[in-house]
Amino acid sequence: MGRAGTGADRERTHAKRLASRDGYFAPDSVIRRIGNSPVTPFLGGGAAVLLQVAHPLVAVGVTQHSDYRRDLWRRLLRTLRALYLIAFGTKPEAEEAGAAVQRVHASIRGRTHRRLGPFPAGTPYSASDPELMLWVHATLVEASLAIYTRFVHPLSRAERERYYREMSLVARLFGTPANVIPPTLADFREYFDAQIDGPTITVTEPARQVAAVILEAPLPAPMRLFVPSHRLSTAGLLPPRLREEYGLRWSPLHALALPVAARSVRVAATPVLFAASRLSAPTALAA
Repeated sequence: MGRAGTGADRERTHAKRLASRDGYFAPDSVIRRIGNSPVTPFLGGGAAVLLQVAHPLVAVGVTQHSDYRRDLWRRLLRTLRALYLIAFGTKPEAEEAGAAVQRVHASIRGRTHRRLGPFPAGTPYSASDPELMLWVHATLVEASLAIYTRFVHPLSRAERERYYREMSLVARLFGTPANVIPPTLADFREYFDAQIDGPTITVTEPARQVAAVILEAPLPAPMRLFVPSHRLSTAGLLPPRLREEYGLRWSPLHALALPVAARSVRVAATPVLFAASRLSAPTALAA
């Protein structure tokens, strides 16, 4: 790992970061293109979290190791900050962001107190478990690609594959072992669909507790304008089975409203797009 970024690095403007070539990704990378769209985090973030906690062991890790009712949005901003630094930062900044996430993961471990889905009481869990890390990574890939290609701009097959390879590097910087990451986008799709269709991914009570915070708690002040769009997209992006298990309503009218909501976010979100990047690095990446 390299050294953390300097003060000059942290003060670099976003425009300079877009043109920079001293990080892991070039200015023309797909990950920078997708990450530069305000629609991606605002409309995809909620669905990604609900997908993550649909794995019972991820859900219990969140509820047992964080004050999620009060701190969930700050935790999400810290995650966005880490992703931002990996995509747009220098290599030392990216490596320190990844290392900070790994340090947090190292402290999240325990055993379930009751049966959760297919996992009996007493099942051990760890945020550093490669399979759990892969699932969390998969939700970020799935949500970001779905939002960007539906509501921002279509991507060619080659661009989608390139984005997947770039995100695989992100996963490795977060500590996910390379040997568990599906090598191609087609392999990833096979993995993701098998998880959704299998018995492991199921909504449990801890997941519903997190969903209530995502869907009902007030957003941070700069983002409150986007509450209706955020809630609509969170429900709309979930696979139908999980949407039903979370108890979220969905109808043809909701489906018609979602593209309109996405357009409103595209117009209004730019002034607050980089709220996460304006947090200082030590604060943003603290456990």
